[in-house]
Amino acid sequence: MKHPLLISFSATLFVAGSLAQAQERIYRCGNEYTNTVPAGQRGNCKPLTGGNVTVVQRQSFVAPLRVAAAAQANRRVDETEQRARDSDARQILEAELRKVESRQQELLKEYNNGEPEKLGPETRNHQKYLDRVANLKADIDRNESDMAGLQRELDRNPGLERNPGPK
Repeated sequence: MKHPLLISFSATLFVAGSLAQAQERIYRCGNEYTNTVPAGQRGNCKPLTGGNVTVVQRQSFVAPLRVAAAAQANRRVDETEQRARDSDARQILEAELRKVESRQQELLKEYNNGEPEKLGPETRNHQKYLDRVANLKADIDRNESDMAGLQRELDRNPGLERNPGPK
């Protein structure tokens, strides 16, 4: 039977030996990190001091993307399928525009021409009221911008028939 102190001491020596082996001198040669300096780059390499360096090699995904893009470019979409896609896109944009328009109506109603009703804590703290009024005005402006953007997107493809939806 081994003595517990002897086992602990040998384990400590093993760990210390591993750390000493892992802490070799590391050099940075341009964008490359190495622990051996090539003969031609001795002046270009600088030793690093401080913590550990972990370098993760980046995989190249350029070739698969180019192949996928080329395959997509060569594939022609059927005219009826394209019309269906355009129609679906237009329906989505129109539904989004209706949502934004209804939100605009709610905001304008709450804004009440710049004099919305005061809420409970706002009666005692006028600054809270002013902050809420400013936020409402900013929301109205942002919503108007969203409506204009959606309308521009719908006007971009005037050749598509407009689907009348419930308003």
